[in-house]
Amino acid sequence: MNPMLELRGVLVRRNGRPVLEIERLAIQHGEVLALLGPNGAGKSTLLLVLARLLLPERGEIIFQGTAQSSATDLAYRRRVGLVLQDPLLLDGSVLYNICLGLRFRGWSERTARPRAQAWLERLGIGPLRDRPARQISGGEAQRVALARAFVLEPDLLLLDEPFHSLDRPMRAALMADLRQLLSETGTTTVIITHDPHEVDQLSGRAIALRDGRLVGSPSGAGSWTAGAP
Repeated sequence: MNPMLELRGVLVRRNGRPVLEIERLAIQHGEVLALLGPNGAGKSTLLLVLARLLLPERGEIIFQGTAQSSATDLAYRRRVGLVLQDPLLLDGSVLYNICLGLRFRGWSERTARPRAQAWLERLGIGPLRDRPARQISGGEAQRVALARAFVLEPDLLLLDEPFHSLDRPMRAALMADLRQLLSETGTTTVIITHDPHEVDQLSGRAIALRDGRLVGSPSGAGSWTAGAP
């Protein structure tokens, strides 16, 4: 089976120093891939490269068999959902925030609102639709950020430690809901995490980065297999 997404020979430098060097990474259709590693290992850099918000000095991103370039960036980004540790909600209501991506894609307010409302309900935050987005809790804000990504029906979902700032009960509840949504939608997903429990609950495969390079994949909590995955 051809991978949905593949990185080949990717190199990113900062201040002349390599911070990411990926010889090859293939992600399959419908796969949920966990990305682990210590702080500064290059995980967030890799996520930004996958989102094509950071262009490598060299290398290719092959998406569904086609090499991406500056000419295809806009179309590619429209097929990618990105959720960061900080939900980055804008002034306005919760519903307004979830509709934003659809409106940027040319949807009318009349057609965007019902679809956004459906995702509010699926993520258990329907009653918040008219609440100012800046006045909701951290757990609620992360659910809004996920709804804002899922409403676009992305081919690729990128998650940068989405549970990082949540307390244990909120984390467990959101993780269970996200696991259910990924199972229902079959969305290809890459998630950065430091938590082996999140790997067990969400992903089918995990890989590790150290000093910007793939160094192995977990064989169990706290242990690693040698070599590149």
